[in-house]
Amino acid sequence: MLAVAATICEARRVLGTYRQIFAAPGSAAFSAAGFVARVPIAMVGIGIVTMLSELRGDYALAGALAAVFALTYAFITPVVSRAVDRYGQSRVLPVASGISATSLAAMLLCVRFGTPDWVLFVWAVPAGCMPTIGAMVRARWTELYRGTPLLRTAFAFEAVVDELCFIAGPVVSVGLSVTVFPEAGPLAGLVLLVVGTLALVAQRGTEPPVHSSPDGGRPSVVRTPALWILVAVMVSMGTIFGVIDVGAIAFTRSHDAPASATVVLALFATGSAVAGLVFGAVRVPASLRKQLMVAVLAVAVLMVPLLLAGSIPALAVAYAMAGMTVAPIMIVTTGLVEQIVPAAALTEGITWIVTGLGVGVAVGSALAGRMIDEFGTTAGYAVAAVAALLASMVTPWLFVKQSASTERPSSTR
Repeated sequence: MLAVAATICEARRVLGTYRQIFAAPGSAAFSAAGFVARVPIAMVGIGIVTMLSELRGDYALAGALAAVFALTYAFITPVVSRAVDRYGQSRVLPVASGISATSLAAMLLCVRFGTPDWVLFVWAVPAGCMPTIGAMVRARWTELYRGTPLLRTAFAFEAVVDELCFIAGPVVSVGLSVTVFPEAGPLAGLVLLVVGTLALVAQRGTEPPVHSSPDGGRPSVVRTPALWILVAVMVSMGTIFGVIDVGAIAFTRSHDAPASATVVLALFATGSAVAGLVFGAVRVPASLRKQLMVAVLAVAVLMVPLLLAGSIPALAVAYAMAGMTVAPIMIVTTGLVEQIVPAAALTEGITWIVTGLGVGVAVGSALAGRMIDEFGTTAGYAVAAVAALLASMVTPWLFVKQSASTERPSSTR
C-alpha cells in the first residue's frame, strides 16, 4: 500500500510540473495547433506507400516516392526555418505550408488520373516544403521560458507529443487509405497541415519576435561546430529508428506473427513517452553535455538485447527498454541547441537536428533492409548497434568544441 501511495504521489507531482508550463497565456492554444500541424509529417510518407500499393500494387514506386519526399523534406526545411528566423512565423509558415499542400494535392490528382510516374516525383519535391512544426512550437516555448527550469519541462512535453504523432499518424493514415479510398490518408494529412498551420500562426501573442544579430548580419548556425556534432548524433539516432521499424516487421514476420509488429513498435514509443514525462519533471545536476553522453552510452548498451532476442516477447521487452532512452536524448539535444546557437537562429538550429534525424531514418531503413535480406534480422539490428557505438564516440567531442560554440548559460541543465 505504501508503494502504491508513493507512486500516486509521484504521478501527481509529475503532472503538476507539466500543468505549470500551461499557466502562460496562449500556451495551450499554440501547443494544440502545433500538434494538429505536426501530425501530417507522420502521415504523408506512409500514406503515399499505402496509396500506391492499394491502387497499383507497386511497392518499388511507392517506396521511391516516399523516399524522395522524406529527403527533400529533410533538406528544404532548414531553408524554411532560416526564413522563419529572419521574417517570422506568421509570414513564412502559410507560404511554405501552402506550397507543400498544393504539391501534395497535385500529386494525389496525378495518381488518381494515372499520369506518368515521373510527374509524381516532380510534385514530391516541392511537397517537401512542409515546415518543421515541432521546431516552431519549441521556439515559442523558448521565448516563454528561456532562463527558467520550465523550459526543460516544455521540451520534455514536446518530445512526448512527437511520440504521440508518430504513434497516431501512421495508424490514421493507413486506416483511411485502406477503409475509405486510397488517397484518403495523405489527403487527411494535407488538410491537417493547412488547418493546423493557420491555427498556429493565428496565435500572434506567442509568436517569437525576429531577433537581430549583434553584428547586423544574419547568424549562420552552419558555422557552429558543436551543432554539427549534435547533428551527427541525431543521424545515428535516426539510423537506429530506421532499423527499429524495419527490424520489427522482419522479426515478427519471421516468427509468423506479422501483426504483432504494431505492438512491439507501440511499446518502443510508449517507453519513450513515459521516460520523457518523468525525465522532464526531474532536475538533473549534471550538465547537458554529460547527460547526453550518459544517455547515448545507455542506447549503445540497450542495443545488445535486440541482438540476443529469440522470441517476440523478448523483442518486445528489448524495444520497451530501448525506447526509454529516446525522449531524454531529444530533450537534452534540444536544450543544447538552445544553448549553443544564437537566439536569432534558434528555429533553424532545431530544424537541423530534425534534418539529421530524418536522414538517419532513411539510411537506417535502407541498410537494415539490405542486411536483413542478406544475413537475417540479427544483422539488421547490428546496424543499430554500430550506429549507437558511433554516436557514443562522437558525443565526447562536444567537450572539445565547447569553446568554439556560442554557448549561453541555460537553466535547462
